[in-house]
Amino acid sequence: MTSTSDHQPADARSDWEARIALRSDEEGTTSGIPQLAPPGDLTATAGVGHVRLSWSPVPGAVGYLVHRAPLRDGVPTGEPTPIDHLGGDVLSVPDTWYVDTTGEPGKPYAYAVAAVPEVTVTGPLSAPIHAAALPADGNAPTVALRVDADDEGVPLPRPWQPMIGSERLSQLLCTDTSGGREIGRELLAALRRIRQEIGVETVRAHSILHDDLAVYREVNGAPVIDFTGVDRVYDLLLSIGLRPVVEIGFMPRDLASDPDRTVFEYRGVISPPKDWDRWAELVRALVAHLLERYGETVLSWDFEVWNEANLEVFWSGTRDEWMRLYDVTAKAVKDVDPRIPVGGPSSAAAGWVDALLEHANRSGAPVDFVSTHTYGSPPLDLRPTLHRLGFPDARILWTEWGVTPTHFHPVNDGTSAATFLLSGMRSAAGRVEALSYWVASDHFEELGRPPRLLHGGFGLITVGGIAKPRYHALRMLAQLGETELSVQASGDGADGLVQSWASRRADGGLAILVWNSTLDQSKRDGDPALARHIRLAVEGAAGRTVMVTRLDREHGDVTTLAEQLGVADWPTGEQWDALRAADSLPVEKVDTRARGGAAVVELHLPQPGAVLIEVAGS
Repeated sequence: MTSTSDHQPADARSDWEARIALRSDEEGTTSGIPQLAPPGDLTATAGVGHVRLSWSPVPGAVGYLVHRAPLRDGVPTGEPTPIDHLGGDVLSVPDTWYVDTTGEPGKPYAYAVAAVPEVTVTGPLSAPIHAAALPADGNAPTVALRVDADDEGVPLPRPWQPMIGSERLSQLLCTDTSGGREIGRELLAALRRIRQEIGVETVRAHSILHDDLAVYREVNGAPVIDFTGVDRVYDLLLSIGLRPVVEIGFMPRDLASDPDRTVFEYRGVISPPKDWDRWAELVRALVAHLLERYGETVLSWDFEVWNEANLEVFWSGTRDEWMRLYDVTAKAVKDVDPRIPVGGPSSAAAGWVDALLEHANRSGAPVDFVSTHTYGSPPLDLRPTLHRLGFPDARILWTEWGVTPTHFHPVNDGTSAATFLLSGMRSAAGRVEALSYWVASDHFEELGRPPRLLHGGFGLITVGGIAKPRYHALRMLAQLGETELSVQASGDGADGLVQSWASRRADGGLAILVWNSTLDQSKRDGDPALARHIRLAVEGAAGRTVMVTRLDREHGDVTTLAEQLGVADWPTGEQWDALRAADSLPVEKVDTRARGGAAVVELHLPQPGAVLIEVAGS
């Protein structure tokens, strides 16, 4: 993770904020980044409460940065600046459209868009275009959707399924309590639930080499290696059907060149090794031990080098020293078995991807997958970078992703984070191997243990095991069928503010997700002007039973229920019972009307809000 907020406990702040910035001494020193033309065909469609922008794709772009300037008498009052939707991280978006809800309705702005070839580089701006969001008149505009039940369709990608993030796995062994709940037991229960209900396959976590698992020490100057603790936590993961993503780090204290350079409350050591040969021996020993203990299933495990070394808070060495760490670590993994996948840079804010690939081209180091992180926006499209730098077959793993990089942020607990998750997964589908939400459970203590039930924690599931709206969103995604169907959309907000994902299951039934979302976190508590009326026509489904599952601030939002119950820092016994009783989304049968051979469903969709519409098979 990469940041903090004023909501965190005071004793957890230390000097974090002074150390969290991207490494300014080395940022942007890659070579060969292409000069991209500005996007063409920029259009702006004014809707109630928003402006939808769209443009033509630019070859070589990993994303686009939308700029805006206010107008006075039709003339911009200053240079356009990037629209800040308050995600707290990368503001560029990967798609060729953007919905702006940050402006004042009725007030015109000048918009322009730049192509982004690498996350730290922005190309020239497009020609500007003027638009103003329309003011609300009290009536929700209608978005019309059409799906053909007999559409041939294509296979539906599932970027949420390969991976989820977690607190360091040593916490699975922890018998301490947080909020009166046993930490290890509840963390394992959360991971088991995610495996069973969502089908997630692997878990990525920090610090498998931390001293709390007692992997490495030196006695009379000689290395002593013991993987007993690693075995205990990996055995637990495998027992519930999950596999680990082995993030190789942090540095064991006895092997560190500077053991006093640490991160987090648990003091993970972030310095380079004092002895590079001993580091390589440790990595080889770890991989060989795992292969011997667990067999050839380890050939399917991903081995990731370190975490976010492009942040000073996670790596006290230089970028060149980290590149050396990558070379030494990747070679040690491949020395055990060349079939085992290894990759990186596991970076914050999509950084160092170009740098690692350029370095690997020079050093010959293997890169089986590229991994990076971002928050607050959909993940960028790294495929042009991989093709440009000669790694077209490398898999793309976003091993951390979420609505905010900020600890203890209220956006983490509510429904707007759920619709953000749906939008990001929809954007990433078909272009990334995995989009790993960070993290599974609020039993997470990078900056200290949770101070209350709803503290803005990163977890999909609270202390006490209550699903947050983001978890419900993943559960909805898991209900989608194997075949993706096309959706025709029209009306104010279509294919932007209101998005959809339609599918057919093996039994012929349909599962159609529709949600109302904006990246603008100033609207996290909702904006009535952005609500929409949805009219869905499912051709070929007249007479079939239709069931609806709603997710909004009145359905499935634990923050609303906790407020209604009067929950203070931690629930009382009766309040826990009430929260658990509401821990799943109710499913209701809805009336439809026939129009020719179509079943027509009409419903109100607030912002933020999502609905899963299930149509029975014929």
